Amino acid sequence: MPDLSRHRILIFIVAYNAEKTIASVLSRIPAELRVPQVEVLIIDDSSKDDTFGQGLKHADDIPGLKITVLRTPLNQGYGGNQKLGYRYAIDHGFDIVALVHGDGQYAPEKLPALLGPLLRGEADAVFGSRMIKKEDALAGGMPMYKWVGNQVLTAYQNRMLGTALSEFHSGYRLYSTKALARVPFERNSNDFHFDTDIIVQFVFAELKIVELPIPTFYGDEICHVNGIKYAWDVFKTMLRAKFHEKNLLYDRKFDVGQVELTYDLKLGFPSSHTMALEAVRPGAAVLDIGCGQGYVAGEIAKKASSVVGIDQHVRAPDDPKISFLRFDLENDAFPVEVERFDQIFMLDVIEHLRDPEAFMERLRAAAAHKRPEIILTTANIGFFVTRFSLLLGQFNYGRKGILDRTHTRLFTFRTLTELFKQSGFVVEEIRGIPAPFPKAVGDRVLGRLLIKLNLIGIAVLRGLFSYQIFVRARALPTVSALLAETEASSAALKRERTAA
Repeated sequence: MPDLSRHRILIFIVAYNAEKTIASVLSRIPAELRVPQVEVLIIDDSSKDDTFGQGLKHADDIPGLKITVLRTPLNQGYGGNQKLGYRYAIDHGFDIVALVHGDGQYAPEKLPALLGPLLRGEADAVFGSRMIKKEDALAGGMPMYKWVGNQVLTAYQNRMLGTALSEFHSGYRLYSTKALARVPFERNSNDFHFDTDIIVQFVFAELKIVELPIPTFYGDEICHVNGIKYAWDVFKTMLRAKFHEKNLLYDRKFDVGQVELTYDLKLGFPSSHTMALEAVRPGAAVLDIGCGQGYVAGEIAKKASSVVGIDQHVRAPDDPKISFLRFDLENDAFPVEVERFDQIFMLDVIEHLRDPEAFMERLRAAAAHKRPEIILTTANIGFFVTRFSLLLGQFNYGRKGILDRTHTRLFTFRTLTELFKQSGFVVEEIRGIPAPFPKAVGDRVLGRLLIKLNLIGIAVLRGLFSYQIFVRARALPTVSALLAETEASSAALKRERTAA
């Protein structure tokens, strides 16, 4: 096996009513792991027998191996016990933690082989699998109903996550503590489906899982798992994970990545981007407020004479027709003369503002004399999916979509129209935008069919079936601007009369 000298390893033994087997598990730890860099932690989860006492009794039986024995004051459950061990490993500076069961079901003799990928830096987690050769699991005594159930659940979970693991339900697992520190495992279930929670977290965090074969052993230990409840818990967990991934529901324990600050282009099908680009007037001077990384600005520049993008985070432009300026929409004065633009684009911006009415009034004042056309898109909180979620008692924010957790204000067609009216704008056009199904399910037959059905729904009942709202508006003159224009036009008329 690879060199252990540069790694601290914790062999973590979860134990419940294991007084008859704990000594055997300790004695089976291979000799090559009985070195100073390797320690053992036994956590007795408030057993009803003398597991704790037997652990203490045999703690000195393994020469060269430091063994710590703890007992929870209250039973924490299989998942809760793992949380304690992983937190111990992180807090005590271990590099790797290997989960072993106190009932001897998983062979400690396989630890050196399972450690290999982690020691070589080839994996963030290593799972011992009994199903790489499925017939071996039956030969090792796995009951047929468990063998079938294992494969059915694993197939379902692979389908939901897009993975290809041979088994989701082995309890023989080794983790890099750096990887564990990247996922919120402490938010996971205390029950047996903790193992499912943590796999989902590793997959969503794009951490690498490696599987290696292990022998199957079923002795006379008592199984504490209620199979029906466990299967149901796994089923529900995977549904929640999928809904979270598709931004239909938010589950904090699965929120393991950075919040998305930039958005992909949605081209080739009816979307907020295609509708906005259709509205670009050839040769126009365009101001793109909240331009992000400038992907839409690049498309606008293909029709416009010039584009200025302003946002808090900008990049260097790669087109001479485009310039980007840093701008805090909440606090800064506009860094450009707004009046000199023909069109102003605000795509998926207004929902991020704390006070959109005040911002629109500032924009109106800045565009007082020329009053350029406003092209705006935003989410429709009245979309049938959010209405149905609310009916079911769900209204939690997520990573993307209508209930993106960075959104601070949300609108319906009516409330958005009212915002424009109260801010001094006249709405010249307002339309519904379908959901970006090709992005969610692929730009193929299904995605295109869903778009068509969504457009039909919008034509029938716009407020219910529109995923987003498209607005084309123009500012009304402020009183000051109108007074100045009145004075100027009156002076011109007066000159004409005098000249006549």
